[in-house]
Formats: sequence, structure tokens, C-alpha cells
Amino acid sequence: MKLFTEVGCEKLSTIARTDTVCVLGSCFADEMGARLSDAGFDVLRNPFGTLYNPASIAAAVARLDSAAPFTQEDCVEMGAGAGRVCSFSHHTSFARPTAEEFLANANARLKEDVARWHACTYVILTLGTAWVWRALERPGAPVVANCLKRPAGEFSHELLGVDACAGLLRGIIDAHPDKRFILTVSPIRHLGAGAHANTVSKSTLHLAVEQVIRHSGLDPESPRTSYFPAYEILLDELRDYRFYADDLVHPAPAAIQLVWERFLDACTDPADRPRILASLRASRSTHHRPIL
Repeated sequence: MKLFTEVGCEKLSTIARTDTVCVLGSCFADEMGARLSDAGFDVLRNPFGTLYNPASIAAAVARLDSAAPFTQEDCVEMGAGAGRVCSFSHHTSFARPTAEEFLANANARLKEDVARWHACTYVILTLGTAWVWRALERPGAPVVANCLKRPAGEFSHELLGVDACAGLLRGIIDAHPDKRFILTVSPIRHLGAGAHANTVSKSTLHLAVEQVIRHSGLDPESPRTSYFPAYEILLDELRDYRFYADDLVHPAPAAIQLVWERFLDACTDPADRPRILASLRASRSTHHRPIL
């Protein structure tokens, strides 16, 4: 008797420990990126902080490609009395008390990360939502990566269509023939606008990814783009709230571990597994705090 639906995951492109990997996207990308780093891989993880939608991910890639420094025009005072300055391109972890401090830190990080980006051979893109916020008071009403606690009236909220999402992803992939891409849809639900809005959003992302995979499948012998089913593993195979954190939205540690193990099976060489496990043990030992 089967008690759960097992989600199959075919063998994808093999990431070697000598490869440099860039991980961009949602907080699920942060989780996987951190584990890859602990496993001994060279990882560039969300250089601008957590990103949720395809437009913000595409903008981050364009910035890494151009290496254009952030300027005073990018600086935004955070709302809710935070007393800090950030930009609409960054996560609030980049915020600093003054514009000068923010720009110094953001541009120092950018200079370092641009070199690593160009050296990347693999890019993992984790898509969280197709919903975007646009800054109405900025020229062209650009999509923002973070609203920075500014008043809601300063933004519009819209759902990107399937073609728009696919076009953004194809633009990234086509512009970087030297890199291989692994796409995944984050299993973390975005329930701010309700469960139905989340379902529509995730469906949009899945359809866009399917469109991109078909577009990039021109060379079946050596596909540069593949899909890892993190979403399906959590929502279909681990379809039980015991695999979720207390907020009932984020995966519990056991679920993250299982998805991580499936990722290793799909994307790494079995011959590298002993060294990967040794690196993980060493990392856990380093992070462990002894009880005195």
C-alpha cells in the first residue's frame, strides 16, 4: 500500500565542486544556496538579497552584467520610521543609516559580486511569485524588489502574464550562452493577497518555466536549461503540515533536508558525495556552539 505520491526527478546537469554557482531568487534559494556553500561549492548567493519575481531577478542580472554602480538617485528612505536608507533593488538587510553608507556598502559588494557572476558556470533561479509591485513615483514605474515599508499608495500591484515571465527568463538565458540554468518554483506560498491569488501566481510561473524549457530544448543532447521540482516534492510528495514550520507556509527543516537530498541526487556526481558530506559535517562542527 502506497501512503504518498512519490515525485520523480530525472538526472539533471551535473554541478561539479569546481563550478561556480550563482543562486538567485526567493528565500528558498537562500536555503539551497547556503547548503551548497556548506557542501563546499563556490556559491554567489542572492547578491542583492532575496528576490521574489522574475522582473526583479532579471533586473539583478542586468546590473551584474553592466556593473553600473548605484547612485544617489537609487537611494530611498525606508518608511515606518525606520530611519535607514536602501534602494528598490535591494533587500532591507542592505539598509544603512545614511545614503553615503548605503552606497559605499552596496557598490563595494557589487564590485566583488560582478567578478564572481561572470565566472559562474551554473545559475539556479528560484521563482517565488508572478505578482509585482511598481513604484509609481519613479520614472517608468519600475518593478521593485522590496517596497521598503513605504506607504502602499506609492505602488501599484499587478500580476505578470505567462509570456512576460517567460520573456524575462528567456532574456536572461539567451544572453548568457556560457552558463547552464536550473529553474525551480519556490514551494513557499505567498498568501498576502489570498490563497487563490497565490495559486494563480504559481500557475503562471509553472507555465512560463515550461515555455522556457521548450524554447531552450533546441539541443536535446546538451540542454542548457532544466527544471528541478522542488515545488512538487513539497506540495505533492510531502503533502502534510508536519513538513511545515509553525507559520504553516515555510518548509520545516525535515522538508528542506529532503528536498536538498533530492537536489544532490539530481544535480551532483555520486563520486563527489563523500567530499560533499565531509564538507557538510565540517560546516556543522564550525557552526556548533558548545554548552559551557
